[in-house]
Amino acid sequence: MTTYSPKASEINRAWHVIDAEGLVLGRMCTEAARVLRGKHKPTFAPHIDTGDHVVIINASKVVLTKNKAALKGVYRHTGYPGGIKSETYANLLDRDAAEAVRRSIRGMLPHGPLGRQQIKKLKVYAGAQHPHAAQNPVVLDLAAAKAR
Repeated sequence: MTTYSPKASEINRAWHVIDAEGLVLGRMCTEAARVLRGKHKPTFAPHIDTGDHVVIINASKVVLTKNKAALKGVYRHTGYPGGIKSETYANLLDRDAAEAVRRSIRGMLPHGPLGRQQIKKLKVYAGAQHPHAAQNPVVLDLAAAKAR
């Protein structure tokens, strides 16, 4: 018996919408990363991109637990000696909420060519409007899953 490996022609990609209003940042991002990788499908293979497209709306209304928004830092490096830049999550959410969500999800994906391919299927919008209605996306109700 041989192990099944999906072929590129057998992969069907769906579109999913996540409304981030009132959701905790980390818990929402783990679900988005799971769908982007394709772990929710029975044909998942770790070496092939079998994931679906994810659209996140209302990214500016995401919350962080405890006092993490004020205490947790976000870092990046310019590449020059002494070039580390830091800011708090509160500042990043005020400045660019979509980038805060995108960075959190990016850290949960593989770090290499496969992860770069998977992050391209993520679309994040700070408001409630998005231009992907023509794809007939399925709404992932994470708030109902939280209540269970």
